[in-house]
Amino acid sequence: MNLNLFKSLFKGRDDVFAKRWEKGKKSGYMPVYHYDKHLYHQHLKNGGTFNEFKDKTYLPLTDLQFIKHLKGEHIIGIYPLLKDNNSLFIAADFDKESWAEECRTLILACKEIDIPAYLERSRSGKDGHVWIFFEQPYPAVKSRGVLINLLEHSGVFSKFDKSSSFDRLFPNQNIHSGKGIGNLIALPLQKPAREQGNSCFVDAQLKAYQNQWSFLSSIQRVSISQLDAVYASLH
Repeated sequence: MNLNLFKSLFKGRDDVFAKRWEKGKKSGYMPVYHYDKHLYHQHLKNGGTFNEFKDKTYLPLTDLQFIKHLKGEHIIGIYPLLKDNNSLFIAADFDKESWAEECRTLILACKEIDIPAYLERSRSGKDGHVWIFFEQPYPAVKSRGVLINLLEHSGVFSKFDKSSSFDRLFPNQNIHSGKGIGNLIALPLQKPAREQGNSCFVDAQLKAYQNQWSFLSSIQRVSISQLDAVYASLH
């Protein structure tokens, strides 16, 4: 395990993170908060809800939380859109039957303009994420513009075609609206899923790389100048 490498690649906001919850057939992610339990119980007794409870702050994302995720003690989601509306990566989510084929198409389109892109099979094993990593923080409005253009020109996505398996980008916002912290993406390499060949990076034949840590060390990050050149070519 190379924790510093993992943190440098999958780097979002470090002042907040989310954990996955499951209750019956329902599941989701929720930001993790620090709060006084006594005050919270008093709030509940007075008919309040957690959303209404004001005396809480986000719990920061620490090394311990990363380690717990990698060991399988919980599942973490990170928020890629930084406070200054930059991000250090962009990822495209595909979640229908044709996800693998369309992920491969997008990766080839990226390769044609010398942008390295990498395929992760998600935790469920039924969908995937295409990741692109940056050397430095880059404006989300620009990286999203580049990806949307690639999706459209490769034929993966069209505003008029609802059959595409493409679902959304991470980050899914150009700038913060002032209402919330943007969307989150689940971290890969969570141990129980990884042991089943999911939540890990795979090759074009969807075969998981045998040594995920060695694969992560080979990942190339796109320079800001290259991203700017591609973005400028769209306008």
